[in-house]
Amino acid sequence: MSENKGTLYGIGVGPGDPDLITMKAVKAMRDVDIIFTASSAKNSFSLAVDIARPHLPEGVDVEILPFPMTNEQEVTTKAWKANADRIAEVLATGKNAAFLTLGDPLLYSTFGYILQYMKADHAECPLVTISGITSFQAAAARINTPLVEAEESLVITSGAYGGEHIRRVASSSENVVLLKAYKNVDDIADALADSGLLDHSCAIKKCGREGEEIIWNVSDLREIKPDYWTLILAKQNNGLNR
Repeated sequence: MSENKGTLYGIGVGPGDPDLITMKAVKAMRDVDIIFTASSAKNSFSLAVDIARPHLPEGVDVEILPFPMTNEQEVTTKAWKANADRIAEVLATGKNAAFLTLGDPLLYSTFGYILQYMKADHAECPLVTISGITSFQAAAARINTPLVEAEESLVITSGAYGGEHIRRVASSSENVVLLKAYKNVDDIADALADSGLLDHSCAIKKCGREGEEIIWNVSDLREIKPDYWTLILAKQNNGLNR
């Protein structure tokens, strides 16, 4: 490993409240030369940078890398590789860099794709991953509800394509976290009802951020348009604390 290579820090900035960024993440951000982050190819806004802004050094360079929102594997693969190549180019000059991502960098995160291509194509570059508080941890704290107790299990899954995952896992776990519950909400609500979880569920929109909303009746999502930052906590034992 070349000693003149800079280090890439994959940093989770938490669910939205700047106060929930870890001290380790803050220290790392203050010691880098450039900040990378992801955005949709359609815009140049980064919520991760916005959240971290109070902790970033004044004048630090910020570079937003485009990640196309598409299911076309050839397109996404090309973008991930190009973004990893760009980061490696900066590290080759000896500069340290951070890649900021929401929540935790190894959970449904764009950093996971960067990590994959950095390991494959730029193994000489030092990599450090700094974990972050997840949205569902913050949501559980917000409603004062344990995620798991005793010998219970917890399933974390995606609702991006509806509620089919709920139907598959509800019978095998006492607790379910459904992230990205922003599309196909009718099917999600139906799946929760089919699994006996509808009355034991709570939805949280924009947890810890401006516009936060707690929805105790998840059926209301059929009428209330959820956004990308909506998640659902469901417990078989009806342990939700209103």
